[in-house]
Amino acid sequence: MYFLIILAMGASFLVQMMLKRKMDTYSNTRNGLNMTGKEIAEAMLKENGIYDVKVISTPGQLTDHYNPSDKTVNLSEMVYSANSVTAAAISAHECGHAVQHATAYSMLGFRSSMVPVLSITSKFMPFLLMGGMIALNFSALPLIIGIALYGLTTIFSLVTLPVEFDASSRALAWLDTKGMQGEGYDMAKDGLKWAAMTYVISAIASVLQLLYYVSMILGRRSDD
Repeated sequence: MYFLIILAMGASFLVQMMLKRKMDTYSNTRNGLNMTGKEIAEAMLKENGIYDVKVISTPGQLTDHYNPSDKTVNLSEMVYSANSVTAAAISAHECGHAVQHATAYSMLGFRSSMVPVLSITSKFMPFLLMGGMIALNFSALPLIIGIALYGLTTIFSLVTLPVEFDASSRALAWLDTKGMQGEGYDMAKDGLKWAAMTYVISAIASVLQLLYYVSMILGRRSDD
């Protein structure tokens, strides 16, 4: 089990490297729509009847995200003002989340409802897990509680998958209707595929880690 966790961590590193490589490469290719990431985001929002979401620039690289709490599509500097395949794919994807929010997409709503709980439990969950493993020979209760809380983060990782895949599907469908075809469209699809893979690997790693903790409890019981 421990070997599988290390393997998942290695896979995560490789996928992150591949994603960065793909996005850097596609950043040098014009998207063919003659629109910047900001313009694409604003157009997609408008065409979906969304007028209460702002498109703003945020520092950093691959820091793009949609914030449902203040209804903002946050685009990194390389996406916000660029006329590239990467800018088109990322801005449309983040607007995909805004469309999910506006249409009350159930999985996004479920994931958002988990955020306040996880923000609280994540503060003391590591201490419960670490302390629970140390005190396992005396009592399994702390580790069981820690596992239950960690299970919530695993559920969050799993719920994130359909949310991300759906946002990418919405993005690609919109780009297709705007006439982004051929090599540019294939590049956008490939970039979003690798972005989705980061979430897949993260979910797998979370499940494996959870199973590892559970195996410690089961191992203790078999020794009793």
